[in-house]
Amino acid sequence: MRFTSSERYLVKQKYTLLLVTFILTSVVNPVFFRFMEGFLPMDKCHLPKGFQLKPGNHVDNSLAHWNRTDVQTCTNWNAPIIWNGIFDPKYYDKMYKEQNIVIGLTVFAVGKYLDLYLEEFLVSADEYFMPGFSVIYYVFVDNLSKLEAMSWRLRRKVKSFKIEKHRRWQDISMSRMKMIGRVIEDHVKHEANYVFCFDVDQRFQGRFGTEALSESVALLHAWYYRRPKFLYTYDNNPHSSAYLSARGDFYYHAAVFGGTWQSVQNLTQSCYRGIMQDKLQNVEALWQDESHLNKYFWLHKPTKVLSPEYCWDQKIGWRRDIHVVRLLWAKKQYSLSRQID
Repeated sequence: MRFTSSERYLVKQKYTLLLVTFILTSVVNPVFFRFMEGFLPMDKCHLPKGFQLKPGNHVDNSLAHWNRTDVQTCTNWNAPIIWNGIFDPKYYDKMYKEQNIVIGLTVFAVGKYLDLYLEEFLVSADEYFMPGFSVIYYVFVDNLSKLEAMSWRLRRKVKSFKIEKHRRWQDISMSRMKMIGRVIEDHVKHEANYVFCFDVDQRFQGRFGTEALSESVALLHAWYYRRPKFLYTYDNNPHSSAYLSARGDFYYHAAVFGGTWQSVQNLTQSCYRGIMQDKLQNVEALWQDESHLNKYFWLHKPTKVLSPEYCWDQKIGWRRDIHVVRLLWAKKQYSLSRQID
């Protein structure tokens, strides 16, 4: 069927009107925009069935990428993206039990963050983070007595570290890269095989298990994973070490990252160097340590990527591809939590 020029013009006008209507509706009603955003297509896993991600009988070779055709289950550099339905937790737990591994967890709670979030975070981690495995919590606080008061509720080993308050919450955020690198050198490398680093203002509510383990692990940001790349908020200041001149692979969330202690040490040291170089230039990356983390993962591809199931925000609303929520953002109380006493 061929259209006349006048018919093509009418069709073009119709779709232009629909686009304008969608944009205007999105501005007026962001809830509708977030709902519609969930229908934007993702790339698909390009790997053929039967493709082995790792040599030998590594458990990652059991991943059924093709069970979830509604989402992207692998990257273009052959790293798996972990979604509910593509892995069997029994296989993962069996392999890592045989290796007798220990996992470290780092978390920072300063000022009101300690009062509002830390206890719920740690108690929920006891239940859902790496269930059945040996875990050590490395907890950074500005008030050790408050941490000790809640430690009786925890089953796992807790190592506490006192840190100083900073004038701005942004400085607290950026300084954690330095402190994580230091605690890995002084403690983690002698005690654990893997380490995961978390923001404190969230709580576990589903299995966050050994399927998440790999050499280098990044997390898809829940607010960006279905957005087109031109909307990713990478740092766009060419004077910053976090500057990304190209559009990256994904937008990663700094609320969760992990891997072997060696890999996480390399990441934190690199990000800290970038932060200090920025200070010398009197610049600050757009999203502080998260901007530097995205730059790092652009240059050093993660070997495993976690889907937004592993850090979800209820404010986004319903999404057909989120079958389970494993870690949930806590209700933000910035007017209180970002007060520096």
